[in-house]
Amino acid sequence: MEKLYRECLLFQGLTQGAFYNELLIGAVAVRLEQQQDGTARLYFITLGVLAPYRSCGIGSQLLHRTMAAAQEDPNVVDAYLHVQTSNEEAIRFYQRAGFQIAETLMGYYRKNRLSPPDAYILRKPLVNCVVN
Repeated sequence: MEKLYRECLLFQGLTQGAFYNELLIGAVAVRLEQQQDGTARLYFITLGVLAPYRSCGIGSQLLHRTMAAAQEDPNVVDAYLHVQTSNEEAIRFYQRAGFQIAETLMGYYRKNRLSPPDAYILRKPLVNCVVN
């Protein structure tokens, strides 16, 4: 897990935290995945806001700031993430931000013993991209 967080910190401007009175109340962690064709994809590892601070726009700001920073790189063609199929609140959140369900992965969370173990992949193309 430590390796994962170190990797996230490499993407300054993309991985961000939200603070209130020095308390971390929300965070987004991402990584860029280089593709064989020279393009890159932005993968959202996690985005979360502490329950008392939800519905204040913090998650939306974290998401939009990260997407805007990613769009500064013309090689980043899209963003994607995984969401458990039963997490209707998260699915609605991402769909309001323009993400669409692209695929269903059966048994994706089997190792975590979540029920259901299935995940959706949600994707959103980035408009300022250049495809070689």
